[in-house]
Amino acid sequence: MCLMLNMLKQGSEKMENKRPVDLQERTFLFAKEVRDFVKRLSRTICNFEDGRQLVRSSGSVAANFVEANEALSKKDFLMRIKICRKEAKESQLWLRLIYEGTSGECPAAREALIAEARELVLIFSSIISKKS
Repeated sequence: MCLMLNMLKQGSEKMENKRPVDLQERTFLFAKEVRDFVKRLSRTICNFEDGRQLVRSSGSVAANFVEANEALSKKDFLMRIKICRKEAKESQLWLRLIYEGTSGECPAAREALIAEARELVLIFSSIISKKS
């Protein structure tokens, strides 16, 4: 069972304790959980295309955060964090577009991923406002 789904079931207080404090690890886990979710989707042409885009945008969140940590300047850091925020927003869109079919393939996992993407957007927005 996926990590996000387990955290969702345990309640919000315990959920916050299970999330990695290290944002690099958190973005990595987000990308990994997205991949696990996409693997379970029904094989429709829409899910194939939306899933591909979702995998790319979620991976880009993690990759750009790594790049931000290795930034050469404050300007470079802010640009990478803004890209992280943009890609997290895009991930939310693709998650909302995924067709779950009549059986609803792990809707709790999808909702948990949408919530995590939303939280990442808020975190990146906070970093941007504090560093600007």
